[in-house]
Amino acid sequence: MQAVTDPHAFPPALPPDLDDPAVIAAHDWAAFAEVASMNNHWERPGWSATTRAYYWMLTFKHATALIDQARHCQETVRDLRFDAIAEDGLHLTMGRVGLTTDITNERLDRLVESAGSRQLNAFTAQALPLTASRGAIRYSVAPWTPLLDLHASLSEACTQAGVALGKPTSSLRPHIGIAYCNRAMDAQPVRNAILPLRRLPPVHVEIDRVELVELRREDAAYRWRTVHQLPLA
Repeated sequence: MQAVTDPHAFPPALPPDLDDPAVIAAHDWAAFAEVASMNNHWERPGWSATTRAYYWMLTFKHATALIDQARHCQETVRDLRFDAIAEDGLHLTMGRVGLTTDITNERLDRLVESAGSRQLNAFTAQALPLTASRGAIRYSVAPWTPLLDLHASLSEACTQAGVALGKPTSSLRPHIGIAYCNRAMDAQPVRNAILPLRRLPPVHVEIDRVELVELRREDAAYRWRTVHQLPLA
């Protein structure tokens, strides 16, 4: 992929190698090292208690090793008083399809049909402990190439169905959050808290399905209803 810098993504620049776990982890950490202050993740425009939106997501309800390590990390950083993500809420966002009020059932059916007609391959990813963005503590993820390929295919399916998959593939920065920052604060205590966790081993997760979900916010957490589950070959 052509190197693209997106000032709205984090990190803004792509890593110099899209598949090397060490390079990706170092790139994410270097970006967070430049962050001076954390933001309240929940202070984002466009969301209310009644907002519902369709997203393509990877979920990890059955990834026991990932869940166990995420719990350990959440317990280690609990003094930060962030909003920890429940084990059934761990996810990797592939992209936003649109508000439920803007997408008809007919168009949603066309999207499911278009996505299902494509050759989407399963793969193994690594969750790499641990880093953060301006609003969350999260895992880096490697490799990126199969995730970017999956995003590109889902984007093409959306276009064919007459909807748009939010950001372009070049703006995707794969990650798995474990805790959301719920207030403005200095970033240095966050770095101090998660630095020892970076020595933990990576966790391998099998990516064998992608889900189209109806997402909502509920009690400082994301919850969703799965609309369609698309197996990967």
